[in-house]
Amino acid sequence: MGSKVFRNDAYAKVTGKGIFAGDMSAVDSLFGVPVFSRYVAATNLKVDTTEAKAFAGVVEVLTADDVPGALGGGPINKDIPIFVKDEVRSWGDCIALVVAETRAIALEAATLVTEEATEIEPVLSISEALQAGSREVYGSVAPKNIINHHHLQHGSHENPLEGSSIVVTEHFSTQMVEHAYMEPESVLCIPRYDGVYEIYGSIQHLFSIQRLTARYLNIPLADVEVHTVLTGGSFGGKDESMGAIAARAALGAMKTGRPVSITYSREWSVRETYKRHPYEMDYSWGFDPEGNFVGAGVELFAESGAYTSVTPWVTWRSIAQCCGPYVVPSVRGDSWGVATNRCYTGAMRGFGSPQVNFAIEQMMDISAERLGISPVEIRRRNMVRQGSETITGQVLDNHTVSMESVMDQVLHEIDYEEKYKKCSHGKGDAMYGIGFAITYRGSSIGAEGFDFSAATINALFDGSILLETGIQENGQGAETAMIITAAEELGVSQERIRYRRSRTSTIPDSGNTVASRGTLMGTSAVVKAAKNLKTLMSEHLAPMLGSHPEEVRFHNDKVWGRGDSCSIPWDEAMSILLRKQVHPHVSATFQAPNVSWVEETGQGKAYFTYVYSCQAVELEVNRKTGKVTLLQIVAGHDIGKAIHPEMVEAQIHGGIAQAIGYALGEHITYDDTGVMTSLNFTKYKIPRVQDVPPIKVLLVENKDPSSLSGAKGIGEPSTEVLAPAIANAVYNATGQRLTSLPITIDTEAFV
Repeated sequence: MGSKVFRNDAYAKVTGKGIFAGDMSAVDSLFGVPVFSRYVAATNLKVDTTEAKAFAGVVEVLTADDVPGALGGGPINKDIPIFVKDEVRSWGDCIALVVAETRAIALEAATLVTEEATEIEPVLSISEALQAGSREVYGSVAPKNIINHHHLQHGSHENPLEGSSIVVTEHFSTQMVEHAYMEPESVLCIPRYDGVYEIYGSIQHLFSIQRLTARYLNIPLADVEVHTVLTGGSFGGKDESMGAIAARAALGAMKTGRPVSITYSREWSVRETYKRHPYEMDYSWGFDPEGNFVGAGVELFAESGAYTSVTPWVTWRSIAQCCGPYVVPSVRGDSWGVATNRCYTGAMRGFGSPQVNFAIEQMMDISAERLGISPVEIRRRNMVRQGSETITGQVLDNHTVSMESVMDQVLHEIDYEEKYKKCSHGKGDAMYGIGFAITYRGSSIGAEGFDFSAATINALFDGSILLETGIQENGQGAETAMIITAAEELGVSQERIRYRRSRTSTIPDSGNTVASRGTLMGTSAVVKAAKNLKTLMSEHLAPMLGSHPEEVRFHNDKVWGRGDSCSIPWDEAMSILLRKQVHPHVSATFQAPNVSWVEETGQGKAYFTYVYSCQAVELEVNRKTGKVTLLQIVAGHDIGKAIHPEMVEAQIHGGIAQAIGYALGEHITYDDTGVMTSLNFTKYKIPRVQDVPPIKVLLVENKDPSSLSGAKGIGEPSTEVLAPAIANAVYNATGQRLTSLPITIDTEAFV
């Protein structure tokens, strides 16, 4: 009590002094407004900008014809357009950008842009896309509307259910959801005198924005400099779509020679930007009479929407973890990405895990009931332990496998065994239920991509320190975690360190701040850079301390000699280095441990370490209205080392709040023609403060040997396991097994 919890950006944010992209301006700036197609699916598109260009105050109206480089960008198939040309694939497609002296003028002139096209019948669901003879949304690029396919074959049997005494089969489906960050997309591009375009924006990954913009404008990467600014949330959502928006601003700056600012309304943001993938999932699990896994058959279909984005990577993670944290001797699994004419789908917090976990952890409860054993016991008999082999053939022997410990701590805290006996099972007006779910999550990017990070430390000669990494601050507290790590490793006070917000010209690409990798990868690079700095300082200061370099120590804001017999204050040490003309400026790159993957069989070391999680929930269901009221949540997570425990707990609270929305209400809706109907928060319902119950967080810390700081990550594990826990609790309260999200109680069944 009474202690201060350090966060470097807290004061600026709570006082309103923080400068976000929408707050930024430049001298002589113009304002850009997008124009979206009214069509859902069409060909032979013709855009007429004549009237808009003639409108007073309009400087330029840009279309696909003005793009000097490639029209398509994106991380994999390069098919996400800055402006559509000829073909419209979804109602979120942008056809033009009006650039004007004021935003008001641009908004009015945007209504004067007209379009004509040949309208075609849209494909609006996974089932429709897969029907024989259905129109191919991507043409020959995705035959039969299949964008990608991953196969997993584990064990010796072609039929994984062979030899099972009990087979449990179920179909599950999940919905399309919005990231719902507080700050919509915003970007400012300033054309510099030397031909460089400086971009300031609400951006998740500087380097992907640099690559996309350079590709669209057909200019060298060095001519695009992207700067970090405060970001009001992202959750995976401000990457590819933000790249197209940034490129539009840069194109406007290129064509006019003046700065261009674009700030999205909520409606534009929801309409254009990508969403979490809806899934259709078929599960068949086989057990022996004692409740031990024999095998599993899994088929997963993910809706990619109008463009590819990261669907092949999302579906890869889904299939790699399609059976959860369990030892399954024989598995046959397949995942497919499916094209439709709805909004395209991409990275969102969880990245393919929330969908399969919704199925997996309900399957465990369903199977336990069929077998006549408890939900706890079936998990205990089948969960991974130290040295277990996963369904991808990976042996878990390089870190602490704490699945059972995490589960036991959560169930003890919530008193699960006693409260489980009190479940209503469909009786009474206020029906009570308790449920839980467990999961493991592969940390960082894994075998789907390259994994590295960089850090730079510049110790200045007055004793202050500049720290920079390639990890992006999206509001999660990454900068704070880096400062704490550097201070601990260097043995100095946090007050000495200033985090230098990154830009593409000062730090190497460190990969995207996704996959719960920011803390793990970023702090590891910081530790490595700090060790390099200590080595440099030790070599030059050891003689003055009467010690060998390897005997020099760093703590309490001082540099110490052998046995702490003598010391030099940090400020003085910096002054000494100045007189020696030694520059204490170091960099380091951390490379993640090796992983492996065989695409044909889906076997390999998918991730170099895992986070283990369990969440349990108590709730009540109103018999008449079907309203679900959450009473309490207990969340336990093995996060390696908690760099900043209070910030870790805050991340878990935020992840749980998002998971509540995913489970109980959030859903992007469309009309029958494919036009989105939930464009703002009056129609798209996110949880309110009063919808979030008391949350008890249990931090389990087993320092991870693969991480130089010992930390793993919590951003995604915190949000990917509550939906099935709620579904299990709803079943125990009502007797209704609900296999589709969002969960909707059938009140007529109680009559």
